[in-house]
Amino acid sequence: MKPVDTLGLSYEETGATRLGPLPDGYRHLHHRTRIGRGRPVFDTAGAAVTTWALHRRSGARVRAGTPWAEPGTAVEVSVGLGPLRLRAPCRVVWTAYEKDRTGFGYGTLDGHPECGEESFVVELREDGSVWFTVMAFSRPARWYTRLAGPLVPVLQLAYARWLGRTLRRIAGPR
Repeated sequence: MKPVDTLGLSYEETGATRLGPLPDGYRHLHHRTRIGRGRPVFDTAGAAVTTWALHRRSGARVRAGTPWAEPGTAVEVSVGLGPLRLRAPCRVVWTAYEKDRTGFGYGTLDGHPECGEESFVVELREDGSVWFTVMAFSRPARWYTRLAGPLVPVLQLAYARWLGRTLRRIAGPR
């Protein structure tokens, strides 16, 4: 893992989504979706995750400093319309470009509605199955996420499920 300058991150536990454990004092999210089978599905899914295509195809707007995930890349993911657009500035804190594991984790920057880290990883298992995992730890960082209270984790899980379904459509069973 290549180190990243943590300047601007709004939390201290940098890299905890890479392999865990997730830190105390945050809400935790761990959602896994089966994408399909085989190396072609894994390769397609991994490319979609690390080139921002997954987030874009899921309906989010992505502005990133590089065409693919690499440590230190500034990323802004946003959803919504006009003045109701919710912007989430992040920085990639780790990447995995391995034989059977591809993905990245990014951490929140000042101005993000939450404080914490989220990862998006595709794995090819020994049995040939391909799995996509979203793992995160977060807590409210803005007045509106504190006000939303228990609704925020429900929305985070719904988004993780949506990403899984979107990635399954992108990579498809081959």
